[in-house]
Amino acid sequence: MFDRIRSAALFGLHQATVAIGISLFPVAVFARNRLGINVPIGRLVETTGSAYENADR
Repeated sequence: MFDRIRSAALFGLHQATVAIGISLFPVAVFARNRLGINVPIGRLVETTGSAYENADR
């Protein structure tokens, strides 16, 4: 039962990071082009996605 709750929580967290990544994409492009700062949104989405995939195993 706790595995199901954990899996659902990780799925929700992953979906939230995808939504945040999509909404912050223009900010990340501006920060990279104008300020020279890389925003690690993609790494965050990949990390939560792999955590969700590994939760089922």
